[in-house]
Amino acid sequence: MLMNTRNFRIAIVRLSALGDIVNTAVVLQIIRKHYPEATIDWYVEEAFAPILNDHPLISKVISVPLKRIKKTKSLHLLKETVRSLKSHPPYDQIIDAQGLLKSALVTYFLQGKVHGFDRFSAREKLAARFYDTVSSIPYELNIIKRNVLVITEALNIPYNENDILNKEPLFPLRDKPKTLSETKNIACVIGASWPSKCYPKEHFAALCSQLPYPCHLIWGSEAEKLDAQWICEQTSNAKVAPKMSLGELVSFIGHCDLTIGNDTGPTHMAWAMNKASITLFGPTNERMIFPTEINIGIKSPSSVNILKINRNDFSIQEIDPQTVLQKAKELLS
Repeated sequence: MLMNTRNFRIAIVRLSALGDIVNTAVVLQIIRKHYPEATIDWYVEEAFAPILNDHPLISKVISVPLKRIKKTKSLHLLKETVRSLKSHPPYDQIIDAQGLLKSALVTYFLQGKVHGFDRFSAREKLAARFYDTVSSIPYELNIIKRNVLVITEALNIPYNENDILNKEPLFPLRDKPKTLSETKNIACVIGASWPSKCYPKEHFAALCSQLPYPCHLIWGSEAEKLDAQWICEQTSNAKVAPKMSLGELVSFIGHCDLTIGNDTGPTHMAWAMNKASITLFGPTNERMIFPTEINIGIKSPSSVNILKINRNDFSIQEIDPQTVLQKAKELLS
């Protein structure tokens, strides 16, 4: 194992997406267990930096504006970003936990030895050309195990699944929001990045109307907010959650007794905070969660090829609200 030293410097490159960042954060506790005094910097797309800012186990969060560069096509911003990446002191170990060309390019401009997925494991094979050392981890493996393995192998830390099972909450918990009731609370995450990942609003309305505790509808866009308002018109047991920052959202979900939602970042926050969750899957599958006694997935009847996701698979609509209701009651009992 590498020496534990105050001067040992580690860079984690996991730029996006929100759910992947949430699920990757479990490695921080594992690293600190073996490298308690190391510097751990995390490179992340600027839109997602707020969830990592002020994290007690991260030394520094470095925002990388790749989406803004792509949107604005600003050569000046690109040059400034490259200059900034090159300016950081050398690292003893740089780890690309994403396996995409964009994340590999970020590691290219950092100083230090780079570890990542091999060409058969990376989501984009070209990314592996940028690494000094690689891990061979099947892409089909559970995503959280993949995240942990590529980082623990880079740092010569023995993999122990109990480190995941027995984790502490992954993010700081703020004070309980005043919008939550004094009884138990349920968060319902009604949106997702693709329409085919979204459980129908009609099903959410039917579900909320039968759940025994208040349902707080989490939304992230104006279209999702309109859907939340529509659900509230169908049942008095649903409330539109307030607009929240990422830090506020993870704490809000951390105070809820159960989260029910689509395969998307806010739903994964419940597992991160050691709270009960039901994740609903259509075009994706249970590979995206780490199942526990209180964190379960319900999959539609469709078959999923994780190497070639079918974004036109709307089979999530076939999940019966009564099936979700039964599991919810079990988790709330």
